Amino acid sequence: MTPTSPTYRSRIATAIFDLLNPIPFGLFVGTLIFDIIFAITGNVFWGKGAAWLVTVGLVFAIIPRVINLCHVWLPSRYPITAIERLDFWLNLLAIAAAIANAFVHSRDAYAMVPQNLILSVATVLLLSITHIVVALDKFVFREVVAHE
Repeated sequence: MTPTSPTYRSRIATAIFDLLNPIPFGLFVGTLIFDIIFAITGNVFWGKGAAWLVTVGLVFAIIPRVINLCHVWLPSRYPITAIERLDFWLNLLAIAAAIANAFVHSRDAYAMVPQNLILSVATVLLLSITHIVVALDKFVFREVVAHE
């Protein structure tokens, strides 16, 4: 059976990565949902909630991204694929969009729209593309291994 995530230098790093990597995606999707509700209703509660979600998502994104950074850019005995590098860059762009989104959420309530929606959509879209590309790579890899 092939592992569900890249094999890092240590099992602890792989376990921490597998544990913490999905959390920011869920929080950023929640941010997008709250931003949509805020744009429709204008209720400040949803804007403040989105600000908290994007901030907590960024906090939870730190450790998996550092592990990914070490895996992709530090020399090791494991070969690094182009998909793993693409995963790193797409995650980096998503984190940059989320940081910009956190700054947008620090504005006054009605000054957030439409930038908050655009940045939330960009963050979720980049992370979704990353997950799809990694999943397709694993599926194709498993198919090649199964046929050999």
